[in-house]
Amino acid sequence: MKHLTLASVADYSGGCLRTGRPEDKINSVSIDSRTIREGALFIALRGENFDGHDFVGKAIDSGASAVMLSKEGYTANTGECAVVGVEDTYAALQLFARNYRMHLGLTVIGITGSNGKTTTKDLIASVLSEEFSVSATAGNLNNHIGLPLSILSADDSHEFGVWEMGMSMPGEIKRLSEIAAPDVAVVTNVGMAHIESMHSREAIAREKGMLAEGVGEEGIVILNGEDEYADAIAGRCCARVVRVGFGVGDFRAVEVQQAHEGMEFTIVVNGEKHRAAVASPGRHMIINALLASAVGSHLGLSMEVITRGLGRARITAGRMQSKCIGGVSYIDDSYNANPDSMSAAINTLAGQKCEGRRILVIGAMAELGDISESEHLKVGKAAIEADIDCILSVGEMAAPVHAGAESQLAGRAKHFGEHGQCVDFLRREARPGDLVLVKGSRSSAMERILEGLV
Repeated sequence: MKHLTLASVADYSGGCLRTGRPEDKINSVSIDSRTIREGALFIALRGENFDGHDFVGKAIDSGASAVMLSKEGYTANTGECAVVGVEDTYAALQLFARNYRMHLGLTVIGITGSNGKTTTKDLIASVLSEEFSVSATAGNLNNHIGLPLSILSADDSHEFGVWEMGMSMPGEIKRLSEIAAPDVAVVTNVGMAHIESMHSREAIAREKGMLAEGVGEEGIVILNGEDEYADAIAGRCCARVVRVGFGVGDFRAVEVQQAHEGMEFTIVVNGEKHRAAVASPGRHMIINALLASAVGSHLGLSMEVITRGLGRARITAGRMQSKCIGGVSYIDDSYNANPDSMSAAINTLAGQKCEGRRILVIGAMAELGDISESEHLKVGKAAIEADIDCILSVGEMAAPVHAGAESQLAGRAKHFGEHGQCVDFLRREARPGDLVLVKGSRSSAMERILEGLV
């Protein structure tokens, strides 16, 4: 973050400086008193189960130069620390980030989609970092709190901002787009994530398309041409639209081959071919790489630089990462799951070279509402149809996976009530040469499987 005067903080956030000198400056922003650095602004957010105003004292003791408090929190004991007063700290954080972004001289790439946002962000950031200074979303801080914090972490040294935008309810992408004001929009796909609150894929497509609508005529929108909603989203754009895909698109992947712990492929663009590789397995990873390639090309990078950046990318933990534990090969895709990403994971596991058995370890998929049981049943059936040798499901919500697999072919599936039971089974049964893929929604905490095996 560039250093801001308290007068600017109050102005950007729509608040007032209740105590403190207007010319004094802050050098960072935090909503967690445990991460405060000397000279930081602490913003006291309120949630259902917490109130940041209770931690104002700790933040000040840790070196905060100023605190931002809501109207109800003005009575907090702040001593001599500067206080920026606002009506509501959530709304003020978003307004603060929006105005701060407008004073940054960088180009913003906004990324949304049902699957692959974080991986695509990692690939775009890696490509652009070959020649530019980049501010990118840390992990997946992509919601109404995370995006503003990502924006506020940028400064004048950054030439590009590569920021994710996630959603779970109607209206969120439009608001996030207004905050980030993207120059480039990337929509990875339209799937079934959050269908419980959105009710239909058409509604999800409308919401994701809000990011594309937010880009002006001078910008560019990059779409997954393989996605059935690409044309509908393209029809809403005033910016130029670029598509990527295998059989269609301005950037196409051909000559796809599985590589050691990843994929190799050729990118065809403007009639020329360029060989590329990514260090994670799966055809869906190639789509993510094509999206990143289109961004890099639009921003003036050569394909030589782009392919180098793709090869050097470090993917955020829990997304198709290869590991070896006790001689057994594991693919850690434990960060999250929905029906579309689960299908991609099954196809990836089925397509990987393997000397032993292919084992799928599945936790629950959250936020599916009334279709939860049927979608979990489909996963079990799909795994058998893909000829996966062993399907292990964990937790009550994932029990239909077991039922679906057993309905197709008895004897290949096992269900466990808790993680430890599955870990014990893998310790006994998994052998060198086997390939094990672990996946589930955040709420199913499937990373515990891998942690328990180490």
